[in-house]
Amino acid sequence: MTYHITGLDPAQFAPLFGLSDAELAERHIQRHHVSAPNACPDRITMVDLEPGETALLLNYEHLPVDSPYRSRHAIYVKEGATTPYSQTDEVPAVMKRRTLALRGINDAGNIVDADLATGDAIEPLILRLFENPDIAYIHAHFAQRGCFAARIDRV
Repeated sequence: MTYHITGLDPAQFAPLFGLSDAELAERHIQRHHVSAPNACPDRITMVDLEPGETALLLNYEHLPVDSPYRSRHAIYVKEGATTPYSQTDEVPAVMKRRTLALRGINDAGNIVDADLATGDAIEPLILRLFENPDIAYIHAHFAQRGCFAARIDRV
């Protein structure tokens, strides 16, 4: 079985890039100047931002479904990112270095199975979840803070 992980489309965030801190604050968004490695996981490029880079911390509706599981949460996006991550059968390092909550979601937007995994245990869990034909896609969340990490699709 094959799976595909895609970062978020930067076009939806591009109008925010370069706004002043005051303009961002009006939209309930914060600009973060990264000062430590592995502190800001970008949801577009699927890498941890390097010290000196800037990230926008914003509220994002990652599960816009018409079910009780409809959900939004805070995420980081790299300011100025233009190319989203897009890989088949590869879990990016930004996900492997953190414990993930993987949630198998059906076509109705309901979670039908979920579990936790870290490192090399992530891919086997993805494959196990996709053995269930009721699972349409998987949402990965960083377990510690609950933030949306990425969507994983069956290929």
